[in-house]
Amino acid sequence: MKIRDGIYAESVGALEVNCFLVAPPNSQFLYVIDPGADPDEIIAAAKKLDYVEAVMLFTHAHVDHISAAGEVAQALSVKKIYLHDGDRKLFYSPNNHLMPYVAAASNLPETSWPPAENADFSWLHTPGHSKGGVCYLFPKLNTLFCGDTIFRGSIGRTDFPGGDQAELMRSIKEVVYSLPDATELFPGHGASTSVGMEKAMNPYVRSDED
Repeated sequence: MKIRDGIYAESVGALEVNCFLVAPPNSQFLYVIDPGADPDEIIAAAKKLDYVEAVMLFTHAHVDHISAAGEVAQALSVKKIYLHDGDRKLFYSPNNHLMPYVAAASNLPETSWPPAENADFSWLHTPGHSKGGVCYLFPKLNTLFCGDTIFRGSIGRTDFPGGDQAELMRSIKEVVYSLPDATELFPGHGASTSVGMEKAMNPYVRSDED
């Protein structure tokens, strides 16, 4: 589904993860962010777009965000697959599951970190939901893909492996809230929002709180 120029989304899996397909203007790359399930849907959507090379980006390694990675990478001939080293052990762990809803992932590809320097995006380390949680900032699109760090009117859980409430609060206040208010936020679940809206309205972490 097209969100707006350059940004497409598929809601995948039992937990309705937002898998984003990002095609920045004047770029040869298509970025597949968090292919969590339903690989056929993601592959079909990607093949409708114009690009030279597909790149895979993970915001974190919880199983609902990674399970379709192997099939998508193979079908789209993805060679560049990026996951923060802080989540590498979790990525391959057989205990990384959410039974009975999501089984442990299989056929996972090899990942690397950090991404090569790239004019399309930069990455921001935002631990708290997981140790290796990151957000991806696409300045040409004025957009931050923030995974499960922050949601519209809510924040990521910290009771999963690698979670830390204090770290999450720091990540939101010191990293996400440092961006311009007009920056659009696309989270791993649910509707989009903006930095300014969350600073003013998010009941879990307000920018004016100590």
